[in-house]
Amino acid sequence: MTQCEKGRRTPLLLHACCGPCSLEPLELLRAEGFEPTICWTNPNIQPVAEHDRRLEVLLDWARSVAHVRVVVAGCDRAAWERGPARFSTYRHRRCRACYALRLAEACRVAEREGFEYLATTLAVSPYQLFETCNEVLEKLCAAHGLTPVVRDFRPYYPEATRLSRELGMYRQNYCGCRFSAAEAALERAAARDARKAAKLNARRA
Repeated sequence: MTQCEKGRRTPLLLHACCGPCSLEPLELLRAEGFEPTICWTNPNIQPVAEHDRRLEVLLDWARSVAHVRVVVAGCDRAAWERGPARFSTYRHRRCRACYALRLAEACRVAEREGFEYLATTLAVSPYQLFETCNEVLEKLCAAHGLTPVVRDFRPYYPEATRLSRELGMYRQNYCGCRFSAAEAALERAAARDARKAAKLNARRA
């Protein structure tokens, strides 16, 4: 854990997937003695209108509430289609490739901006592949001469959910890509069917 030296915080680049998932990581990292700068690079988010809406929410929160700098980096949609999209319904392979694409761009930003430390909000949600994401982060940081800051923010997800609702922040109901949107819709449908079945069984009992 990095400590503050003479009241000065340690600069850190925090790759962010959205505003709501950035709430707790920002505060927790600041409590450790880091001063994050947020990096936005998420070419996976579809459609473009959804991408722009999430970015707008992040920027508004960063300016008006969090007082944190945001670097809007490259979003190479063609690279996403050539890479992660090839795995379509193979979720683990698709997500690994997607993490790698986004975090590689974050590493380039960190090098360009002179950061030593890099973290991400990608695995804040309990629905993400925590171990896979952090493995990718560690490998990329090693290749770029950076220090990964791996933290398990998942226990704070309920608090971030509550706070984001209090702030009136837009909350998406899928990770970002068209495949995750379809998967999330199927999961919601299955959950609705299960609730209906449970109610029907309760009436019959």
